[in-house]
Amino acid sequence: MSDEVGFTSMAGAKAEHDAPTLGIGMLGYAFMGKAHSNAFKKIPYMMYPPVAIPRLVAIAGRNEDAAREAAKRYGYENVYADWRKMLENDAVDVFDNGGPNDAHAEPCIAAARAGKHVFCEKPLARTAEEAKGMLDAVQQANVKHMVAFNYRFVPAVVQARKLIESGKLGRIYHWRATYLQEWGMDPRMPTSWRFQKDVAGSGSLGDLGSHIIDLARFLVGEPVTVAAMTQNWIAERPSGGDPSRMIPSDVDDAFVAAVEFENGALGTLEATRFAAGRKNYNAFEINAENGSISFNMERLNELNVFWRGEEPKETRGFHNALISEGFHPYWENWWPHGHMLGWEHSFVHEFHHFFDAIVNGKGVAPYGATFEDGYRNAVICDAVVESAQSGRTVSIKY
Repeated sequence: MSDEVGFTSMAGAKAEHDAPTLGIGMLGYAFMGKAHSNAFKKIPYMMYPPVAIPRLVAIAGRNEDAAREAAKRYGYENVYADWRKMLENDAVDVFDNGGPNDAHAEPCIAAARAGKHVFCEKPLARTAEEAKGMLDAVQQANVKHMVAFNYRFVPAVVQARKLIESGKLGRIYHWRATYLQEWGMDPRMPTSWRFQKDVAGSGSLGDLGSHIIDLARFLVGEPVTVAAMTQNWIAERPSGGDPSRMIPSDVDDAFVAAVEFENGALGTLEATRFAAGRKNYNAFEINAENGSISFNMERLNELNVFWRGEEPKETRGFHNALISEGFHPYWENWWPHGHMLGWEHSFVHEFHHFFDAIVNGKGVAPYGATFEDGYRNAVICDAVVESAQSGRTVSIKY
């Protein structure tokens, strides 16, 4: 296969909008490739009027056949066997890295040095040291940069942030977060890169825990200490190509941690891929001076809120608020109230936010996660590992 193959696609047509076009070059074609491409398709007609029109210029991947099929399926104009060649395409304005964790640092650094704006899936890197190199590169290149902590862009989560910012909750005392999934429990399941430390960096910690660590920082503030435990229950898994050959599985299957925040709040973090019955249970609760908030990603259009001192006391309790009104975050772009959004819409919101930052010179922070946030997240993940290995409470230092 040659490095570049052309495809006829409406994505390359001149947009009939006043908004500028941003050329997308994406690395990766699987789970996140589908989610990102879906967002690019929806933005021009749902986030209307759009701040930018994504042009699907190119897609690159390690598997040539899979990359070619993805290009046809999603409408990318070109497919590359080598991401380096893709970055030489002057039509690529934004480098979207949806590859495995070991393919985050080198391509993102190269993209920044080539003057491309950089969007990268989470976790930003396998270690804090690796993440710091990526942060330095985007800052030196003066390009826009963002990490795909998409749960920041769920309307109910944004509404929780706004309640906190308003001061109505008062001082925050507690943060509890769990991210529970079940898909890792079968010891007969063929291994993948997510179970290999040299590729993934960590297991449930980076895959799931990084999300709730980010939400903790987004909603409560900076953690200053962490005390953690990790566990591995399945030490080897069958090879995907040869089920009789066993491959070491050397990442954490689960972790738990207690954290202290610089504002004095106390928190807990738990993530596992061994929670039978839990599909995508990303849940948190905040207890504060004037009330509490709880959220569950499996019911992502709902926010449970309790207010102390509410009258009449006979009916005082948690209120289940349906976050679907036109005045709620992002809902003006979607449907009449009660017509629910889903997980995929968070990607539409986050890319719209990123494109707005690029086109209109706005900051990605504080609502979007920058590479600075990705680096700090990696520092906390490293501290979790250090604490689990040493049995000591670890101070978090950036």
